[in-house]
Order: sequence, then C-alpha cells, then structure tokens
Amino acid sequence: MSAATEAAPVTAPGNPLGQSLRDSLVIARRNLIRMTRIPEMVLFGIIQPVMFVVLFTYVFGGSMKIGNTTDPDVYKDFLMAGIFAQTVTFATAGSAAGIADDMQKGLVDRFRSLPMARGAVLTGRTVADLVQTAITLLVLAIVALIVGWRTGSADPTNAGRILAGFALLLLLGYAFTWIGALIGLSVRTPEAATSGGIIWLFPVTFVSNAFVDSSQMTPWLRHIAEWNPFSATVQACRELFGNPGVVQSDAWPMQHPVWASIIWSVLIIAVFRTLAVRKYRSAAS
Repeated sequence: MSAATEAAPVTAPGNPLGQSLRDSLVIARRNLIRMTRIPEMVLFGIIQPVMFVVLFTYVFGGSMKIGNTTDPDVYKDFLMAGIFAQTVTFATAGSAAGIADDMQKGLVDRFRSLPMARGAVLTGRTVADLVQTAITLLVLAIVALIVGWRTGSADPTNAGRILAGFALLLLLGYAFTWIGALIGLSVRTPEAATSGGIIWLFPVTFVSNAFVDSSQMTPWLRHIAEWNPFSATVQACRELFGNPGVVQSDAWPMQHPVWASIIWSVLIIAVFRTLAVRKYRSAAS
C-alpha cells in the first residue's frame, strides 16, 4: 500500500474549514512519519546551522565591531539571533524540494483523486516542515548555550520574552516555507527546487543586520537592510533576548521590530499561500 493511500483522509461533507483542517493534519502526519523513516533529513538539517554557529563564533569573533567593541563575547551574543533566523529561513529549500519531489512522483494526482481540500496538501506539508524547523531550532539553541551564548538577563520573568523571540522565528520560518512551496510547484525537478529554494536566500540573509552591524554599511545598503523582513525578525529577537545590536535607526521596522516582524511574516504567508494554492490547483488540473 502506498504512502499516499495510507495517508488518505476520509472526510464526510460538512464544514469546509473543518474538513480543510482535518485534511491538513492528515497530510502533516504523513510527512512527519516519512521524516522519522528518513532520519538523515533531520540530521543534515541540524548539522549545517551548527557548523554556522561554530564557524562564525570562532572565525569571525573578535574581527567584527559591534558598537564600539570587537569583544568576541559581545559578537557571540549579537550573532545568535541572526543564526537562528537564517536557520528557519533555510528550511525553505527543503520545502521546495519536498513538494517538487511529490509532484514528480505523481502524488499530486493521487491526492487529487481523494475527497480532500485542495489547499490541505500544501498546508500539511508546511506544518510538518515547521515541526522539523522547531526541532532544529531547539538543538541549535542548546549548541549556542554550549559555546557561550547568553540572554541579557537570567531573571526568570524574562522567560516569556525569550519564548516570544523563538515564536517570531518560527513564524518567519513558516512564512518562508510558503515561498518554498511556490518554488517547488514552479519547477520540474527536486534538484532545481533545491537550488531555486536557497540561492535567493543568500542576499536576503547577508544584506541584513544578521551578521554585521547595519549602521556600518553604506547608506543605500543600510536602507535596504533595515527594511528587509529578515532584519526585522533578527532585531526583534535581539530586543527580546536582551542581546546587543539594537541600534538607533530612523527606519520604522528597526524602531518597532516586533510589530514589523509580525506584519512582514503574516503578509508573506497571505501572499505566497494564495499564490501557491492557485499554482497547485492549476498544476493538478
């Protein structure tokens, strides 16, 4: 019996929203089961960000100027929010490749023959990817603590702010998986989806405040970096974590990074979910 058949949701006519939710959870469960059967998918997804933490911490630490200091410990705390954000956005490539693989294998046609909501296939996939991203983020946070990352205060009352920071990271990661979904539906092979899902992320993540102090950039580049949705989440996390790097800026996203992060992420989800579902329907027709 195929995986698609095992995951086949049987739903009775009723509330369309309820049916869509049930179908999405079934598809998410199917992808999570597949993840447990191919553990190297999770393992390789964890190794890469861990390498970034170690390399940036020990190679660039002491060379980067944050504020008025090149103290490697200051840069370490400055860096982690950027590494966390980069990790959740790089999950886009996995989403794109997974959906392209399902398309190539004909699973779209199998799901189409089932009495299920059309958008459930993509929603279930992105939810499963969000779970994998959360696992990776948890491991990465532990590694960051091991190499010396600390939040601004050990006060237990700050636990809510720290959790809010990680929630913003997961929201950004979920938003970017919808970009990956659209890419996966727009290419012909998983290999093309992997390349297309990651190549545009490099300018997004590096033309930002993730790894360097944006105040040291040339004015035109700093303006781009400060209005980058990725930068808003990084700045919000530094503010919530109590880490250095919250610089003075006239740009609205840098003055209100938490709200800017939420608005950007919700807007990305709204736009790219609409486009991805429309693309899925046309591809399956």
